[in-house]
Amino acid sequence: MTVFHPPLPFHRPHLPRTPRPRALSGPRPRPARRPVPGRALAGDLALPLGAVASALLATALLLTGRAAPAPITLGAFALLTLLVSALARPLVVPAVALVSWMFYDGFVVNRSADLTFGPSDRTALLVLLLVGSVGAGYAAVARAVRRYGTSGG
Repeated sequence: MTVFHPPLPFHRPHLPRTPRPRALSGPRPRPARRPVPGRALAGDLALPLGAVASALLATALLLTGRAAPAPITLGAFALLTLLVSALARPLVVPAVALVSWMFYDGFVVNRSADLTFGPSDRTALLVLLLVGSVGAGYAAVARAVRRYGTSGG
């Protein structure tokens, strides 16, 4: 019969640890900071949340029954695009502005889910793209200030 017993622990031979030589020039690099989980998640979910928010805004504007003036509705969509693009990653900002324009043009301006590309529609798309880039620029400046502003000088 075979007798089962726990295996013996593995013993490595003792090797003396030699210190690594340090570089004489420049400060030691600091370890990279981990991103705050809420901010990383907001950056990843900015596009779907922006699409849902645009759909809700278009629905709210359609449920009022009266047609609001175009500058007011464009301003509401621009404000929404600004807020969402401040949370989004910079590469996603054009998509955020495009989704916002699609809801604005398809449901608020045309009211029948038809996308047109007339002069006023191009102006609205340009406004939303510029506002999105302003929001992304503001978020980049805020990150830079938060990252480098606390290091003291």
